[in-house]
Amino acid sequence: MRGLALPLAVILAAELLARAYGIDSDSIAAPSAILQAGFDGLLDGPLLLATAQTLRAALAGLAFRGGGGLMAAILLGLFPRLARLMRFSIETIRPIPSVAIIPVAMLVYGFGYRMEISIVAFACFWPVLIVGQSAVTGIDPRLAEVGRALRLSLWGQVTKIVLPAALPRFFVAFRLAAGAALIVAVTVEIATNPLGLGYGLMLAQQTLHPDVMWAFLIWVGIIGWSLNALLSFLQRRLFGPAALVSSVP
Repeated sequence: MRGLALPLAVILAAELLARAYGIDSDSIAAPSAILQAGFDGLLDGPLLLATAQTLRAALAGLAFRGGGGLMAAILLGLFPRLARLMRFSIETIRPIPSVAIIPVAMLVYGFGYRMEISIVAFACFWPVLIVGQSAVTGIDPRLAEVGRALRLSLWGQVTKIVLPAALPRFFVAFRLAAGAALIVAVTVEIATNPLGLGYGLMLAQQTLHPDVMWAFLIWVGIIGWSLNALLSFLQRRLFGPAALVSSVP
């Protein structure tokens, strides 16, 4: 609760200044007006509809490429030669910004969910791959020796040794990818896709409604915080003390 002291003080000061001097601006609004715009958006439905659209694209992209990144991470972690073979390709493609592939995705899919999901999926693949591969290569070598002694198949090694040992860090990778998914989804909506929170934020700015614009922006932050808090809670419940060792801020 102490962390809320500074933001609340800033909000109170802004509200007092707005009431004392008045605000006639196309870019800022009083906190009370922003709060009222947020409540109106929730009660009337536009904010909830936009939230559902953004989360649909973000979570679909996360599920689609997060799972693919996990499988690729396991393969590269188990087979060092394959990892060396793929290193150049990965390090060449990975630095490409997700928004840079918007023109390609638009050519392939046009506007709509498929275009947005494909870009979100591209962004989610890399953190899962990099952190997941590090998790697999960091498994205690003695566990691998146990697998060889038991003559486990590749599938047996993955299900009985790799996944149980690396699962806490895999979860960290998905937490990172979930944050990236929300960021990229909103960015794509601002740039090109007439759907979701990003489009609502941009539309409010273009129609000179700063209170609605700020309400959308703050709501995006609340969603991001809530998503991270939920995943952090699940991480602690599922992995206990191991979650503390593998956690991210």
